Amino acid sequence: MEFSCMFVSLLLGLHALAVVRASVGGTFDDCEQFMYKGTAPLWLEDHSLKRICQRFADRPRYATLYDTANHIPVYSAYSFKRSDGAKRVDVPWMFEPQLAQDKSRSEMQPFPQGDYHQNFEDTQAILSDYIYAFSFERGQLNPDPHQADPNDKAATYTLTNIVPQVREFNIGPWAQHKNMIRMRLNNYCRGTAYVVTGVTTSGNMIRRNEVARVAIPKYMWSAYCCTNYDRNAPNSEKSKFPAHAAYGLNARTDNEVVELTVKGLENFLKESMSVDKNIQIFYHNCIA
Repeated sequence: MEFSCMFVSLLLGLHALAVVRASVGGTFDDCEQFMYKGTAPLWLEDHSLKRICQRFADRPRYATLYDTANHIPVYSAYSFKRSDGAKRVDVPWMFEPQLAQDKSRSEMQPFPQGDYHQNFEDTQAILSDYIYAFSFERGQLNPDPHQADPNDKAATYTLTNIVPQVREFNIGPWAQHKNMIRMRLNNYCRGTAYVVTGVTTSGNMIRRNEVARVAIPKYMWSAYCCTNYDRNAPNSEKSKFPAHAAYGLNARTDNEVVELTVKGLENFLKESMSVDKNIQIFYHNCIA
């Protein structure tokens, strides 16, 4: 989604905004509640990948695996909340101080006005990386419309939850897919739905001042797990429970979103990026 630059100038005036805090380290700690059976996806370990427990108003909201070399999240894991799909657009973008060299602050902060310091732009994307990237929009992995509580929505407006999405894909097939998943889970999931949404990359980067700054996803992918679902749902929908997945090419054309099994997605990811050979997005394949 694309937001006007005018929000940057309003950051300091938004005193009513609750503070966001995130914990960064080797585990997701308090964010395990957003993963099926409290278990993170089995992924490839790498020193540049940091686990972030995204917090807002002193509460954990979702988890993100962040690539500090490519300045994008690899995936965000969240619990879906029954929603009418409305967006909250009055929230300033945040950055994560704990990814910076100076870790004196443990709370995620609105971007400051004026010059940015390299002690955090070395490890994460900043607003300037997106301002002149006219072909791309800021796409949320944990999307605002998949949350209901205003604070859950607000917590999604951090660049550690954002990847560059081609506009035609973002507002077209991917937006349609997110809305379809929202309606499916609204209508047929009777318990908690756990969602993991992520990207693959191919080496293409957004450049700023002739420096490669932000990796451009080649594919977007997403999977959900809901073991408590409506057994009387139409067969076309019931066949997509307890778990299902999808991926789509982040491009202007040939960008149809393909639905498939979670196992099929895992095989696709093994062919498309460096992941653990035993990759498992959901513990025990989302079997209750």
